[in-house]
Amino acid sequence: MAPVFRAAEGGLFSCVEKADVGASYQELERQGVALMGWADPFMPDHSMPDFVEDAYAKAARRESAAHYTAPIGSPELKAEIAKKLRRQNGLDVDPERNILITPGSDSGLFFAILPFIQPGDEVIIPSPSYPNNFLDVRIAGGVPVAVELKAENGYQLDPEALQAAITPKTKMVLLTHPNNPTTTVFNRASLEALSKIIIDNDLVLVCDQAFEDFTYENEMITPAALPGMFERTVTVFSFSKGMGFSGLRVGYIVCCDSIMDPLFATAVAVVGATSTAAQQAATVALQNPGFMKQFETAYDKRRHRAVEILNSVPGVHVILPESGFLCWVDVSELGDSTEIAAYLTAEARVSVNDGKNYGQGGAGHLRIVLGVYRDDERVFAALESIRDALLRYKK
Repeated sequence: MAPVFRAAEGGLFSCVEKADVGASYQELERQGVALMGWADPFMPDHSMPDFVEDAYAKAARRESAAHYTAPIGSPELKAEIAKKLRRQNGLDVDPERNILITPGSDSGLFFAILPFIQPGDEVIIPSPSYPNNFLDVRIAGGVPVAVELKAENGYQLDPEALQAAITPKTKMVLLTHPNNPTTTVFNRASLEALSKIIIDNDLVLVCDQAFEDFTYENEMITPAALPGMFERTVTVFSFSKGMGFSGLRVGYIVCCDSIMDPLFATAVAVVGATSTAAQQAATVALQNPGFMKQFETAYDKRRHRAVEILNSVPGVHVILPESGFLCWVDVSELGDSTEIAAYLTAEARVSVNDGKNYGQGGAGHLRIVLGVYRDDERVFAALESIRDALLRYKK
């Protein structure tokens, strides 16, 4: 095996903490542990609106359900996505030339990175960041270069630090926007400075916008819509976070013709075709997106309550989440984040994510998913259990 695979641990011979690796995480649920480490809206409760559920069931009964769509995606879905991109992202694209449907945004993210990276190429990643950003680069043969985001700067981009990280081997900047795990919505000053760096240094930007749909107080700017950036940006989008369709596995890539053409040519070899019935359900959902308001209302209520509950613990610091349904918690004054995460599983009966999994700047933090469970009170009860356990915690 290649070294990156040879070093990977999937839980068969060792204990793996990450929620999305192996089967041990689901075992915690069977033991009565509240799972607040898996970014799956309202998981495990019902989340799909009736009209989408009906459309999905109807699509599954059609003759076409057992057959492929083209690997590049359904024309009907891409037409609806183009409308959404124009309305929400400031992008006016040709649905038949600039959109590629993928079986979820994780495969889309890997596919967006893969064509550009040759062995030894460096990829700058503002960090803490989504763990797959680092792993995907390594699998492709590249070298991830973390540039730490600072809490004192609101986790915004530092143009000087980004520029200082560039070497002759730098090929790409890989940005999760809004950021996972810090929830940061990168502001116009950050993104304009980043675009200048990308253009001046002849780089590619891959931008993962899985959490773009709920950004509360701050303006959500799509980097590809900035001047001179569409030709240099591959943007990855998801139906999992905003619409809560994690199980349908539908995502999409948006980029210019010259980048998209080789992606079209190789899509069947890298990602294959996305579920025919799932694409039809996503099409119907895009035509009637009003149901997403229920998610936004719940997440907004939960983020305020999480800050109130967790900041009541001496030594714990939480800033109000800027987007989505995550909460980034600084527990560094209490001790080691790995030990604290394990302690919370045992004592609070709540599973959260160790910040060390999110790269440089993540140690001493916990990521808590506030978007799980349909019932707000169940989430609040779990947060109160975390608070009570942390009040008893000794280094």
